[in-house]
Amino acid sequence: MSESRYDYLVYIGRFQPFHNGHLAMLQQALRRADKVILVLGSAGAARNTKNPFNMAERQAMITAAIVEWDASRVADIQFVGVRDYYDGARWVAAVQQAVGAVVPANASVGLFGHFKDASSSYLSDFPNWPLVHQDNFGQLNAADLRQQWYADGGDVTAIADRLPAAVTALLQQFRRQPHFADLLAEYRYLEHYRTQWAAAPYPPIFVTVDAVVRCCDHVLMIQRGGQPGRGCWALPGGFLDQRERVANAVIRELIEETCLAVPSDVLLAAKQDQALFDHPDRSLRGRTLTHAYYFNLPLNGLPAITAADDAAAARWIPVRDLLGMESALFEDHLMILDRFLELFDGAER
Repeated sequence: MSESRYDYLVYIGRFQPFHNGHLAMLQQALRRADKVILVLGSAGAARNTKNPFNMAERQAMITAAIVEWDASRVADIQFVGVRDYYDGARWVAAVQQAVGAVVPANASVGLFGHFKDASSSYLSDFPNWPLVHQDNFGQLNAADLRQQWYADGGDVTAIADRLPAAVTALLQQFRRQPHFADLLAEYRYLEHYRTQWAAAPYPPIFVTVDAVVRCCDHVLMIQRGGQPGRGCWALPGGFLDQRERVANAVIRELIEETCLAVPSDVLLAAKQDQALFDHPDRSLRGRTLTHAYYFNLPLNGLPAITAADDAAAARWIPVRDLLGMESALFEDHLMILDRFLELFDGAER
């Protein structure tokens, strides 16, 4: 029985980095379809140890690897990016929208992939696209390659046999960039952080708080001075103390990091909403739940602020500029901001 052929196959992944298993999958997809749409996940996010490469760098890796294999097929690959929404239904809708924007209405479309583990459950979320299942090639795992790469200080020798030659060359170049030094520092911090909790009888669950403070169409943000995410812009916040109420923690962290010149009772009176953000993958530190409070200050001018504690800087940022800062925002803070401020237009919600 002949295999079904498609006009387009959709192949979803983060490709951090693009390894030989990914290449073999893509080659197979190109044999089954006229064109392949590569959906690059975690698009637009700030660099971190899980997502070290931005969308342009991943596109360059993949294109270079395909050129080495068959340069004539490069034109048959289309790239689209989808951000992390930390909301399955919203993410699925975003993927469908991104693919629909580049695929003709009458084209035959299939979803290409393989069930690796629980992280592959999304393959069942697109019933309108027939699943073209492909067994994994070589049982390679990008997370294992990243771990070895960081552990070796960026030396690619130990993983080069599992990467296309072009990707190996790009990783060697990347190692010499300032980005890599920042990533390596974050990796070492996280390794030490996890070691401290390794002896706990159960995997720890951390509780944090974040403050979304709006005033005169600006939002109060801080630049992180420590790891993880050093240099990223974030909401003022921190960890809940042992004998502290959540509302008190929000106010305490807000004042400690920004010295916001607004009395606590005025802040509490300006609170309009609160929400829990508990996606299991929202933080690289481990399972971290954050309680976010939204304050809308009814003032005629922006209160004075000064960066303090572990904040390297504090700034009032216009609401209209927040989306443009996506690649500099910490963890899921763009989604927290969107929850209260509705940053995305109707097509993205």
